[in-house]
Amino acid sequence: MPLQKLQDFSNKLFCGSLSVKGKILASISLIWILLVGYLIWWNGIKNPGHDKSFQWDEWIWFGIIPAVVPYIFYFIWKKQE
Repeated sequence: MPLQKLQDFSNKLFCGSLSVKGKILASISLIWILLVGYLIWWNGIKNPGHDKSFQWDEWIWFGIIPAVVPYIFYFIWKKQE
């Protein structure tokens, strides 16, 4: 059942039938992921060491996880319809 709700949300997201509040929240999450990715990339370039690669683990922990967790809590605590 929770997987069905997630699928319905993703269908609404990509079909453009989200409410204004949903669009704002999805936009904030996407902006957060992109901003954190950019900052990690920039810090990798400015790193004085030899490792100039993108730090994927930092991006996942500080970019993806904080942007996705509120939606997980929302689906967990949402009242049954």
